[in-house]
Order: sequence, then structure tokens, then C-alpha cells
Amino acid sequence: MGLSSKTHLRVRYSETDKMGIVYHANFLVWFEVGRSELFRELELPYTEFEEQGLGLAVIEANCRYRKPAHYDDELVLVTEVEHMSSRSARFCYHVYREESLLAEGKTVHAFINTEGRSADARRYAIWTRLQGIIEKNKDAKHLSKG
Repeated sequence: MGLSSKTHLRVRYSETDKMGIVYHANFLVWFEVGRSELFRELELPYTEFEEQGLGLAVIEANCRYRKPAHYDDELVLVTEVEHMSSRSARFCYHVYREESLLAEGKTVHAFINTEGRSADARRYAIWTRLQGIIEKNKDAKHLSKG
């Protein structure tokens, strides 16, 4: 889809284990940070979804670890919307230290209502704004290729 953002992170001491390596579950926390920043950059902070009664529940998550990250490393997290429908969204993530890929992952989310049930995002005003951003991005990609 081409909607992506870069988030700069510095590994905190509390994110490492006894061996000084980032504990594996922290990558999933960073993925959430990346999603939040992506929506913020799109001028659609997650709080606006919640204010309208719409949520994005994680229904699947995976991460492939390639190299360890250590305390005080400066990292770049690239977050991209891979797929978006009115019922679900899929994001992919790449964590780098300089040019070195440390981890990559994906999360799949279902749109849910305030009762925690599956929701059709087309019924919410924020969907129109999100679709406008997606279409604008598609047009921009198309123009840059021509």
C-alpha cells in the first residue's frame, strides 16, 4: 500500500535481559509504537478511532529475529500498512541498527466495536478519512512511477 513511517528508538536498559540483549517480547511493544506513530503521521491518532467507538484488536502477531539488539543501540523501526479492508488491517515491521536488519514481523488486526465484536469500519466517520489518505497515497505512487 505504501503507507509507512520510520520511528527512531534507543534501547533502554529495562528492555534487556541478563545477557544485555533485548528481551524478545519488546519487539512486539515496539511494533505498537510504530503503528501509533504511523497513524499519528497520517493525522489519524489512534485516540480518534477510540473516540468513535472503533478499535483495532491484534488477532495475529509474529516476529522473526535475525540479530540481537543491545542496551543503548539506536534503532529504526519501519512500519508499513500492508493491507487494509473495512474489517481488518495487516502491518509489517522492520527493525534496523544502521543498515543491519535485526528483526521483521507482521501483525493482523480486526476492527472491533466497544463491545469487542467485529465491526465494519465503513460505518465510522474515520473510515472515510482513512480511505482518502489511502487513495491519495495510491495516486501519488502512480504519479511518481509515470
